[in-house]
Amino acid sequence: MVKIVWTEISIKDIKDIYDYIAQNSIRYAGITINKIYQKAQIIIDNPFSEKIVHEFNDKMIREVISGNYKIVYRIMSELQVDILRVYHSARLLTNETLK
Repeated sequence: MVKIVWTEISIKDIKDIYDYIAQNSIRYAGITINKIYQKAQIIIDNPFSEKIVHEFNDKMIREVISGNYKIVYRIMSELQVDILRVYHSARLLTNETLK
């Protein structure tokens, strides 16, 4: 079992997603964020089971999908996974996006 660490930028991503959706529905914004957090929990038991992010071709950078959002994470060790970004799947992911 690994510990999930949400990076500052991933927390900002979550806030931005909430704020954007809340413009139309505070209820749906809350539901969406809860689904993202719940989906991230599956990483805890087996972080290597999820898909490698093809843009990087690095076995330590993986993603899990929650609705229209990709949760991109890096396996730091056997004990820790860092959530790098949470972004809409229609957006392009680049090296600069992860910085």
